[in-house]
Amino acid sequence: MSGGHFDHNEWHIDGIAEIIEELIASNKDDSLDEWGYTRGRFYTDETIQKFEEAAQLLRKAARMVHRIDYLVSGDDGEESFHRRWDEEVECEK
Repeated sequence: MSGGHFDHNEWHIDGIAEIIEELIASNKDDSLDEWGYTRGRFYTDETIQKFEEAAQLLRKAARMVHRIDYLVSGDDGEESFHRRWDEEVECEK
């Protein structure tokens, strides 16, 4: 298994982004949960825009940590680090 310098914690960062994206998707859900509360939070569009920005930045941060992890763990050299950084971090995903 590659990497490991950060104990693969970049996946926790990515997981937080996923949870935020779930909050965005369910924001206007007026169905009830098991306790009788609406699933949606009904935040304003302005607030949801901030959530979207945060999720995007967290995804990028996770990719950054992943690339650094491979470099410092010896799985990538500097040349492949820079190439993969450009391909995976600098791209808009």
